[in-house]
Amino acid sequence: MATLIIYTSRHGTTEKIAALLSQELNDQPADMVDLRKAKLPDLENYDQVILGGSIHIGQIQRKLKHFCKKHEAELLGKKLGLYICYMLEDKASEEFHNAYPEALRNHATALGKFGGEFLFEKMNPLERMVMRNATKATESVYNIHEQAVDDFIRKMNGESGFVDPKA
Repeated sequence: MATLIIYTSRHGTTEKIAALLSQELNDQPADMVDLRKAKLPDLENYDQVILGGSIHIGQIQRKLKHFCKKHEAELLGKKLGLYICYMLEDKASEEFHNAYPEALRNHATALGKFGGEFLFEKMNPLERMVMRNATKATESVYNIHEQAVDDFIRKMNGESGFVDPKA
């Protein structure tokens, strides 16, 4: 099954997850496209599409949101997976809900809320200052929910496993 992973990644966490998914899905690696950097291939060539983005200031990147609206009809004809990377646990469900249109959320085979990272070494000085003030973190933080990623992979591969349907 030909798989395309479309993502937006500001500091690299969403890209890391996309690379992991690419290697673990089905029998062959998936194609990966960063909407911020690469040209989108023809969706007709893919049976399965996974969309992923990171949450910044409560919102997913505009390029991914725009892509979802523009290609919603095509995506509804594919096996679909949706995920976000985020850091505020108490806001994760709300941010996921706001990230993707309802029709896509309802159609998706797997929904993933994978946690995230604060990578201070990749942030500009303003971002570091905002993060320190908002979270009190003073160094990089790793908070990827590995079990959620594994569950997502199993669900996309058609295996039994739990993925939160309320994501």
